[in-house]
Amino acid sequence: MSQVAKKAGYQEPSEVQIHRIRITLTSLNVGNLEKVSSDLILRAKDKQLRVKGPVRMPTKRLAITTRKTPNGEGSKTWDRFEMKIHKRLVDLYSPSEIVKQITSIAIEPGVEVEVTIAND
Repeated sequence: MSQVAKKAGYQEPSEVQIHRIRITLTSLNVGNLEKVSSDLILRAKDKQLRVKGPVRMPTKRLAITTRKTPNGEGSKTWDRFEMKIHKRLVDLYSPSEIVKQITSIAIEPGVEVEVTIAND
């Protein structure tokens, strides 16, 4: 008695699994990194997705100081070399199918993208 007759052609609304997608952007060039992250966020907001970020992680600074002379003769002069690695985190809350559409942007040279999907 408690069963309800369903109309022909009626489909149950399927539950779409919402994932937390963490996109990690890494680069030596801050300008390229900011451009890619802003493009990514702009495309996600066009699709009306919930976005958190970009979270600016601390810059890794790799420094090497070496002597200029190879044999130790002459004045004691030093070379200082430095490489800075910048990192941004962007969290998207969406189905995993939509992420493929969002991440199909032109990525600037020198920017590494890592995508991690987590079920929350």
